[in-house]
Amino acid sequence: MRVLGLSSGTSHDAIDVALVDFRLDGDGDVLVGELVHADHVPYPDELREQIVAALPPNQTDLGAVCRLDTGIGQAFAAAAWQTVQAAGPADLACSHGQTLFHWTEDGRVLGTLQLGQPAWIAERLGIPVVSDVRAADVAAGGQGAPLVSLLDLLLLRGLPGPVGALNLGGIANLTVVADPPVAFDVGPANALLDAACRQLTGKPYDRDGRLAAAGLVHPGLLAALMAEPYYARRPPKTTGKELFHDAYLAAHIDDFPDLTPEDLMSTLATLTAMTVVDAVRAHGIATLAVSGGGAENPELMKRIAKRLPDVEVLRSDAYKVPSDAKEAIAFALIGWFTAHGLPGTVAACTGAAGERVLGRISPPARGTLVLPEVVEKVPRSVRFVG
Repeated sequence: MRVLGLSSGTSHDAIDVALVDFRLDGDGDVLVGELVHADHVPYPDELREQIVAALPPNQTDLGAVCRLDTGIGQAFAAAAWQTVQAAGPADLACSHGQTLFHWTEDGRVLGTLQLGQPAWIAERLGIPVVSDVRAADVAAGGQGAPLVSLLDLLLLRGLPGPVGALNLGGIANLTVVADPPVAFDVGPANALLDAACRQLTGKPYDRDGRLAAAGLVHPGLLAALMAEPYYARRPPKTTGKELFHDAYLAAHIDDFPDLTPEDLMSTLATLTAMTVVDAVRAHGIATLAVSGGGAENPELMKRIAKRLPDVEVLRSDAYKVPSDAKEAIAFALIGWFTAHGLPGTVAACTGAAGERVLGRISPPARGTLVLPEVVEKVPRSVRFVG
């Protein structure tokens, strides 16, 4: 079954797409995936500006929400169409959409909102579309994240460990492959770094960490940032741009008028490194597989690896999962699980009352909705080939 995974994370800069051909191997214990095609399709500039304008701490209205739901849905449909034109048809799509708000109070997630109307994808491609994949877990008392833990556990289970899977997107999340498994959002990976870079240079990110490498860590600012109560909470826990946004950063740097741009970037890079390192050490991780945009930042990776001399730090590419396509691959996997009637959550990771089949299915625009037979046996592992 060829499943097209689509996602856009907390950096909200592009749509990640991954077309994966899945098949069950042998007695059904192993799900084999072949990555047929992966790409990053940038949002149109105007749409990205509209997304940024609607994110916290900004205020928005229902008209803007409606326009975004349509615009994001159309952008996802265009990215999906571009993919099938380049790599051949898909049998199913699974669209995460774009998170606009993740509602948390006192450590509990009360709701989550992803926009990007899936009907546009179903209309354009003529295939079923799985969407709204976080809500079922939240309704069951879970955090609704990190959903990538399903892929992490199936991919890395059985390796000498504990093994950790770290994704460095706008927010850093960590899956600990242990018994029982643990998964949670660590804190900002690129969120504050990118916000500072936009303010300082007008560029979307600090390419190769050059600004950070040229600066010094400001001890006072680092101490103030590390005092954030979120870091002391026990998992499962999730966070996002609702907390770590531009105004959050501005409130902290106002107390340090002597900061140079380079020192600010260096301090933020060390904040990300230290919060990640604290989480890795707390769970005794021996091998750390890294993915996401932060994996492309050599300065950030150096600061993490330097603080973890006894941990093998490598990229998820070592397991044939390209680090820049991992999240889209994870949603393709979730789509396969949903289509086959299997739960796509790991309750121990999200804190839900139990595992749940994720999402809702939009039928193809033309023809009849036909899904594969329900699989009675949950695969114990996933292996990628090619």
